[in-house]
Amino acid sequence: MTTAAAPKAPQHPKIGKLAPAFSLLDQNGAKVSLKDYKGKAAVVLYFYPKAMTPGCTVQACGLRDTKAELEKLGAVAIGMSPDPFARLAKFEDKHDLNFTLLSDEDHAVADKYGVWGLKKFMGKEFMGLIRTTFIISKEGKLVRIMDKFKTKTHHDDVIAALTELNN
Repeated sequence: MTTAAAPKAPQHPKIGKLAPAFSLLDQNGAKVSLKDYKGKAAVVLYFYPKAMTPGCTVQACGLRDTKAELEKLGAVAIGMSPDPFARLAKFEDKHDLNFTLLSDEDHAVADKYGVWGLKKFMGKEFMGLIRTTFIISKEGKLVRIMDKFKTKTHHDDVIAALTELNN
């Protein structure tokens, strides 16, 4: 009798290497690629499980409210979730979000970044998106991975990481 292999733990890309490329639709249905930012701005790429849920809303609004600080540090925020882009448009509209939200419905990009994996909630196990933030340099290299933070203070943690990386 053979037993099924346990799912492999997802692996993040390595710090110092080029971040995995992507081209996805944003909340307006426009195609956005990581290469669009190369040489222009550092990218704070944050993966969140589901638009319009309490934790994801708090996290997005924190980044919305610190957009000017991010820009001073030479960075832009990009949120990515498995939501369809129409739901992202509602999320942007409802909370006056001022940054790009990308739809990764088939979680192909989440897989590349090692953030699609086994989750536990209320005693149940399921596959889903693991809340994680990646800071990608202007040159396209992965410089920081943040996977231990509170949604309420995520924006402060991002600002602190960018400040440290800029010094």
